[in-house]
Amino acid sequence: MFIRLLVTVVLSVLPALCQTAVFPTRFDWQHRRPEQAGLNPEKINEAIAYHRSHESKAPRDLRRAHDLTFAREAYGEPLGPLQPRGDPTGIIVRHGVIVAEWGEPQRVDMTHSVTKSFLSTVVGLAYDRGLIHSINDAVKDYVPGPYFAEGHNSSITWDHLLRQTSDWEGTLWTKPDWADRPPKDMPFEKYIERKHAEPGTTWKYNDVRVNLLAFAALQVWRRPLPQVLREYVMDPIGASNTWRWYGYDNSWVNVDGVMVQSVSGGGHYGGGMFINAYDMARFGLLTLNRGRWNGKQLLSEQWVKWALTPTGPNPEYGFMNWYLNTGRKPLPSAPANVFYHVGNGANIIYLDPDLDIVAVVRWIESGNQTLNGFVERLRAAATGK
Repeated sequence: MFIRLLVTVVLSVLPALCQTAVFPTRFDWQHRRPEQAGLNPEKINEAIAYHRSHESKAPRDLRRAHDLTFAREAYGEPLGPLQPRGDPTGIIVRHGVIVAEWGEPQRVDMTHSVTKSFLSTVVGLAYDRGLIHSINDAVKDYVPGPYFAEGHNSSITWDHLLRQTSDWEGTLWTKPDWADRPPKDMPFEKYIERKHAEPGTTWKYNDVRVNLLAFAALQVWRRPLPQVLREYVMDPIGASNTWRWYGYDNSWVNVDGVMVQSVSGGGHYGGGMFINAYDMARFGLLTLNRGRWNGKQLLSEQWVKWALTPTGPNPEYGFMNWYLNTGRKPLPSAPANVFYHVGNGANIIYLDPDLDIVAVVRWIESGNQTLNGFVERLRAAATGK
């Protein structure tokens, strides 16, 4: 009688115990109903409804949205492509299968600064292959020319660029470093003339410096970064052939006698990654699994560990654009170990290791408070709380 009872109990819990992440093939991604993945369907619908009721208030014409967002910037003219966006769109993946999708998940849209996470991944691939010896090496030892040659810029390391703590000084693709998101409480003239901080001591979100990282990575790889990303990440995870990674009209450089476009790290000034929600979810599944995809380590676990390490001057930021829930301050409804890739729009890839959930949320109102509202409802679907 006892053995029969034991067998009955084991069989009843076996499906849950054996539930492990499956990885989609290029042309086949399994779908299940939320309840089949242990999620409350009503709570999932509440999360989706919350997203739809909190659509971004910015114009869908992203050229107009860009001009409005950066109206106070000098040198703010776009140099790369911009295009109108689609409807509020999302995908929820649990245990590697899609349990909900809404909007236009196949539509290729700008993903803005989620691009930065693809960029830091390409730098990680260079490190994994020995093209970069140490993230604490000075970038000047890898990149010829004037950008890191002397003075303040000569001590900047790869880690400084990846964490946005370099405070690099200069102009790239006609954009001065000071022109990007200048402080609202300081006159331009005073800000331009300020003394730059010692690298590593201050954090400043700055796309000119992000684009400098892309230029430096191009010098190391000596081939177009989209090709690197496609070969080592996007093809292995089964991404579509519809994503595109753009730079600026004037960001073409000579690499070994061939003109190559240095890509941008976001949609500031246009360009960046144009991608659909399915491919974003695949990338999220890769980072949730710490760089491992279906038994193969595509991006080293060491790199992912560094990417998830808090940055001194901003402990809620890892490598670009790996945002952390340090101290549960950004997302109080989630544990401290969740992380997320974020871009303007807002475009978000939310990763929840405890619940084995990837959520792509596109064109939701920006801000941690709004994201927390979505996450609260999403987690309630899994935890009942």
